Amino acid sequence: MSSTLIASISGIRGIFGSGLDAETVVRYAAAFGTWVRKEAGDNPTVVVGMDGRVTGEICRRLTIAALQSTGCNVIDAGMATTPTVEMAVMQKNADGGIILSASHNPAEWNALKLLNGCGEFLSAEQGQTVLDIAHNGHVRYVRYDELGTLAERDFLDDHIDEILKLPFVDVDKIRARKFKVVVDGINSIGGVAVPRLLERLGIAGSGVVCLHCEPTGHFAHEAEPLPANLTELMELVRTHDADLGIAVDPDADRLAFVADGGAYIGEEMTQVLAADFLWSLRGGPFVTNLSSSRTIDDVAARHGQQVFRSAVGEVNVVEKMREVGAILGGEGNGGVILPDLHYGRDALVGIVMVLQHLTNLGKPLSAVVEHMPRYVIAKHKTSIDGKDADGLLARLKERYAAEGADVDTTDGLKISMDTSWVHLRKSNTEPIIRIYAEAPTRDEADSLAERFKAEL
Repeated sequence: MSSTLIASISGIRGIFGSGLDAETVVRYAAAFGTWVRKEAGDNPTVVVGMDGRVTGEICRRLTIAALQSTGCNVIDAGMATTPTVEMAVMQKNADGGIILSASHNPAEWNALKLLNGCGEFLSAEQGQTVLDIAHNGHVRYVRYDELGTLAERDFLDDHIDEILKLPFVDVDKIRARKFKVVVDGINSIGGVAVPRLLERLGIAGSGVVCLHCEPTGHFAHEAEPLPANLTELMELVRTHDADLGIAVDPDADRLAFVADGGAYIGEEMTQVLAADFLWSLRGGPFVTNLSSSRTIDDVAARHGQQVFRSAVGEVNVVEKMREVGAILGGEGNGGVILPDLHYGRDALVGIVMVLQHLTNLGKPLSAVVEHMPRYVIAKHKTSIDGKDADGLLARLKERYAAEGADVDTTDGLKISMDTSWVHLRKSNTEPIIRIYAEAPTRDEADSLAERFKAEL
């Protein structure tokens, strides 16, 4: 099997035509269908959606056929954001869902991201069961007279309807603010969903400047909403004298902002802004992962609230949120999880929360972030070239624990220092070790990350 196929509890991800091919898509989709039917009984329903990738359409047809062949009724959501599919599973009381999106990976990649009947990513146990079915050849196909049905439905407006019903959303106030917004949709579904959301908020016409909003799947730049990839967005915010810029990843569950004046605010601040807004209205715990900035802890202290940490990964954050009764959660990669809506990262609700926050405060985004504590996170990675990642991290842990360092092995290895920290963990989606380091300055953070890269 090609090394470009990564089959893990996080989903099935690979380069189409070089690891991820038609047979692979069918095998894993049918394994998922078999699992759903075993869990839910006869005639289960599965929602299928895709982002704007070029390979999305062929993967969608293969996935739907595989699911029907295992006796699953399919609701085809067409091109849809990841959070839209998650909410569609809830809305239709479906038994599962499949999102065809490789998230931040380049355009040649695609993936099957698997949802349970709650519209949430599979737990480690559930994911492993699906992998076992696929790997052991235990797929159960049905007779010709038991094939699943197929229906089509666009759920985007339903998703937006639920966001606008949230008690803290005041559309009239947002409309009256007369925001000017630049949207970078990276030529995927976000280029459709975000402008439609803004229109529903009363921001339309000359108030919205669209950049790369045609969902062709030919990404105009690298997919992650990082500053090096958003130079056009920053420039347009400046030249159009816009209030803010919005950038999402290809499936619109990650969100980053550019402030008025064209300064990149960044993914790490997305959950902080959302939390600052919600804590201004009500109290309650917040959950984020070990790799997220300590800025959230400082802002929580201002509001007298608690922050809890989990292992990296949406499913781990959600599990911890339920455990502590969190009112909000997220990840430093631009994810915002609002349980009042659903337990999934959702760029659309993140956009509304920040717009409402700016409206309530009557301030520009630059002024809001100016008074927040700021650190710098350096996000590096290094190829492990087939080496034992767990063994490498265990050796580092032993070395630093012996020196009396503050080490946490909840998820990989995190080493905390007086004014900085470094978190090293193997990726579930790529053959690499990620090295995240945070410090008061860019030079310090990069130096810390490079130091541990060298040690690895």
